[in-house]
Amino acid sequence: MKKAILLTNLGSPDSTEVKDVRKYLNEFLMDERVIDIPYLVRLLLVKGIIVPFRAPKSAAKYKTIWTKDGSPLVHTTSLLTELVATETNLPTYFCMRYANPTPDVVFTKLTTENPDLEELIVVPLYPHYAMSSYETAVEHIKMSYQKGGFTFKLSVVPPFYQDEKYIEALAASIQPFLENQYDHVLFSYHGIPERHVKKTDLTKNHCLMVNDCCNKSSEAHKYCYRHQVKTTTEKAAEVLKLPKEKYSFSFQSRLGADAWLKPFTVEELQRMPKAGIKKLLVLSPAFVSDCLETLEEIHVEGKEDFLKAGGEVFDVVPCLNTNEQWVKTIHHLIEQTQ
Repeated sequence: MKKAILLTNLGSPDSTEVKDVRKYLNEFLMDERVIDIPYLVRLLLVKGIIVPFRAPKSAAKYKTIWTKDGSPLVHTTSLLTELVATETNLPTYFCMRYANPTPDVVFTKLTTENPDLEELIVVPLYPHYAMSSYETAVEHIKMSYQKGGFTFKLSVVPPFYQDEKYIEALAASIQPFLENQYDHVLFSYHGIPERHVKKTDLTKNHCLMVNDCCNKSSEAHKYCYRHQVKTTTEKAAEVLKLPKEKYSFSFQSRLGADAWLKPFTVEELQRMPKAGIKKLLVLSPAFVSDCLETLEEIHVEGKEDFLKAGGEVFDVVPCLNTNEQWVKTIHHLIEQTQ
């Protein structure tokens, strides 16, 4: 079969101008899988309250991470696409869930360049399943695929949070830092509202309803973000031989006043120095590409919070980005999906 690959990532504003950030935030926050409330209420909340206040502040933050190549996330994904093409010897493209390049534009390009295409393998660059990340990215691509009436087969790489090759690549990216003898390693994941976990619970009576739910076997785990990040953390720690008291996981990037998964990263960073954790190593495995949430929220704001609370050493493990072992892992995931 004539095959091609499509990587899909979160997305980024086209520039750091407030108008472009506003456009990006409107698309992102109006997604019903991100803010899952009735449309008219969401419209009023997002376009009338959140975005007008948030866009200028977010634009200022984007300016602190922007490079000569533009958005770090978009540039890294572009470089990763080239490396995956070389590794797999297959035509490889990328699109974003929000902003550019859109699936519609990329579908036009890849079908023009590959008129005899028989299968497109989609690789969502999200290790874990969540409505607001993996699910919305996949459904967005499926919508473009169906709208285009394409005849080639569409295959999708499933969440790979516990795949052995992925865990090995993640652990290998952490290992060199451990020579510095940190007091603790914090795995900081993107946060989601508790209601999202309950919505994706296939059983509707397990997630956040059963005591110690993540440790009790259930089909709900197939789509449970909290269980999956816990699994990633524990498997990586096992490979690294980290004692249980030397690592933990938390959740960053809250929005609004609803109940979100805990513990919160910001509160952990403020608490840890008082508990004797003065030397901290942080990583954000929910992201495979460095972006605003890692480069600004963790590197800058997180470090400031930790040091102000009495911390002494705050180091951050970069995302997998274009790591060679990560590129080989993507090839492995593609082969597993075929």
